[in-house]
Amino acid sequence: MILGIEIGGTKLPFVTGDESGNILERLRLQVDPALGAGGIRKQIERALPQFLDPRHITAVGVGFGGPVDWRTGKIARSHQIEGWSGFDLAAWIGGLTRTPVFVDNDANVGALGEATLGAGSEFNPVFYVTLGSGVGGGLVVDGRIYHGATPGESELGHVRLDRAGTILESRCSGWAVDARIRELKTREPDCLLARLSASPPLSLPGRGTPPGGEAKHLSAALQQGDVHAARILQETAADLAFGLSHVVHLFHSEVIILGGGLSQVGEPLRVAVQAALRPLLMAVFQPGPLVGLAALGEDAVPVGALRMAALALAG
Repeated sequence: MILGIEIGGTKLPFVTGDESGNILERLRLQVDPALGAGGIRKQIERALPQFLDPRHITAVGVGFGGPVDWRTGKIARSHQIEGWSGFDLAAWIGGLTRTPVFVDNDANVGALGEATLGAGSEFNPVFYVTLGSGVGGGLVVDGRIYHGATPGESELGHVRLDRAGTILESRCSGWAVDARIRELKTREPDCLLARLSASPPLSLPGRGTPPGGEAKHLSAALQQGDVHAARILQETAADLAFGLSHVVHLFHSEVIILGGGLSQVGEPLRVAVQAALRPLLMAVFQPGPLVGLAALGEDAVPVGALRMAALALAG
């Protein structure tokens, strides 16, 4: 029995499962970014006992939203949540569980999940993109995560879109799309997307209803032909394809898989990215890699965490 944990900017899922990546049970908690890393650690401490007793957990795999030293399990930093820099996550969770703990970047872990059990299972190499509170990337070659020099690699979200310093994450993350929809609501309050996203978000206990989550209405607005939703989709896809063109020219993976919360827009996003990517590639690489959607959905990182721990135990 393995415990898999995903530590993100908005969510904190736990799963238990076997070494093949089959999920047996799950728990999903909501993160309050305002409480920082300390708040997330308290949530983990409260949640762990239900998975440890009376079960026998042999290992823990963790996908963390930010650069990490995968060899030691120490966090370099989070770009969304304050208070993680330099924290020895593996040692801390190991002390709570008395088991081996393996930590890697969440996009790397999601890439492993999709490459072995998801949309990339028939391709090699596989490049995975997570579009959530941030933007991350992961490369799997021959069934193993590609690692560069410590503390990280495949940081797609920090690829620059121009010399002024605009990074891809500032344009294509779920949080970035949320912000664009909020700005749209002030300019075009009567448009369909603005009206759909006017519904109040889920409140956090004792903390009211912080802004966020507007991007989840993008798909419904697209289905109903909203021109503003279509414009946001095309602009986001164009920026993402521009960043991915560098990935293709460097690694030339057989497939690029879109995952994370924003990927739930689904086929319209996939088609738009595929179409925008092709003209950006050199002729000899045409037509370019297939762009696909994550088959595991939001289970990509938890499933990848199970597989990562199993592979680490097997040596």
